[in-house]
Amino acid sequence: MTATVHPDRNFKYWLVAPAIFLLLLIGLFPLIYSLIVSFMRIDMMDTDTSFAWFYNYKTLFKDSRLWWSLAHTLLITAVALPIELLLGLAMAYLFLEKMPGRQVIISPIVAGATWRLLFDNRYGPINQILGWFAGEPVNALWTINPTLVYPAIIFCEVWQWTPFMFLILLAALSNVDKSQTEAAEIDGARFIRTFRYIVLPAIWPVMAIAILIRGLDLFRIFDIVWALTQGGPGTKTETISIYAYVQGFKQFETSYTAAIAFLVVFILTVVCVWAIRRMGLVK
Repeated sequence: MTATVHPDRNFKYWLVAPAIFLLLLIGLFPLIYSLIVSFMRIDMMDTDTSFAWFYNYKTLFKDSRLWWSLAHTLLITAVALPIELLLGLAMAYLFLEKMPGRQVIISPIVAGATWRLLFDNRYGPINQILGWFAGEPVNALWTINPTLVYPAIIFCEVWQWTPFMFLILLAALSNVDKSQTEAAEIDGARFIRTFRYIVLPAIWPVMAIAILIRGLDLFRIFDIVWALTQGGPGTKTETISIYAYVQGFKQFETSYTAAIAFLVVFILTVVCVWAIRRMGLVK
């Protein structure tokens, strides 16, 4: 008789245990540690690890620079996101067929550095092109002039991330049932009605996810603004991510930076829950 070998029922858990442990170590531990630090008063001059409780969180509500940086972030998001969505949708309609080079992605810091050179008031080609049309030299200070710096940032952001919206919406439009749109055209329905009642309901789940992804990404915008203006002139374009970076890595306000981080986490959590329910992604 041969002995029957019973496999270990817990073997599958042992297989995934190292990966789960690594994820918890990388993701959960820093989160818990930052939460603990946010209740202390650790900075460059003081390493007091005694609990200050809600001192840092109370300071947040008195910090006008923090709320201005949040307002700058919301302004960029509110302007750039609709433009990227509409341009991406328009491009998706124009290019429903396959195109070469759709996988090309440019790093945000590279895009920001490139546009900083293009916007240079002395050697940048943008001012030279504008000068050709104006018939005289143009010395627009795109990254210094307070009235021009936001158009420069938004233009750069839209230029980089519109292809992202385009690719997602193109994939969604490619899966729309063409028989329904063709039937609507035969019945004499105009483009607006066809889009509203047939196309939009079909692509809405994908569009909603794309809006949510880009909205969250815009809320934590750092690379492009830092490469273009570093939050300047002054703090005119300082976003919440740049402000947290300055507080943490230049002012070394460790505990206060942790409190800012959890304020951002709280805001994003509330916005995500509201947006997911509002968009009907979950019932």
